[in-house]
Amino acid sequence: MLRGTKVGLRARHEDDIPILRTELYDDVVNASRAEAGPWRPISPGSQDPRLVVDDTKEGSVQFSVVELEGGSLVGTATLWGIDHHNRGAHIGLGLLPSARGKGYGTDVVAVLCHYGFVVRSLHRLQIETLADNTAMLRSAERNGFVREGVLRSSAWVMGEFLDEVLLGLLVEDWKPDAAA
Repeated sequence: MLRGTKVGLRARHEDDIPILRTELYDDVVNASRAEAGPWRPISPGSQDPRLVVDDTKEGSVQFSVVELEGGSLVGTATLWGIDHHNRGAHIGLGLLPSARGKGYGTDVVAVLCHYGFVVRSLHRLQIETLADNTAMLRSAERNGFVREGVLRSSAWVMGEFLDEVLLGLLVEDWKPDAAA
């Protein structure tokens, strides 16, 4: 397990899947804001790649996020779009409603930065998030990410186009304790 100050990132367990399905992906508004496509229901037992990890996929690493104190599941984290040639990747995370507002997002981003830069030897990490997602923007910036641009009206979410913010962090600008 990779450890931060508040959370740990570990492999996805089978008993995580029903919780993630119910609390993250069955929430139409949350899932619509988090995904790059329209919400659709997930059948129980489905092999949906957002829930069931395919360990053979080289371009993506999915984690379950757990509280260090008590070990309870609080969300999911992903390093995706891993590009070995250019040594870059994207960061994504989703916290259960009960885990939001506790500083876990900032810690998850910090742990993913450690994983990307130290374990995977990447050069650049990137985050794309909706412009009104202040929690993610704050978590990224607390970890040293810099706003690099706005993708105007680039995301269709629940009947309207929304702006996305593009943030980046280079390994030479990364400060492992920036979020502390």
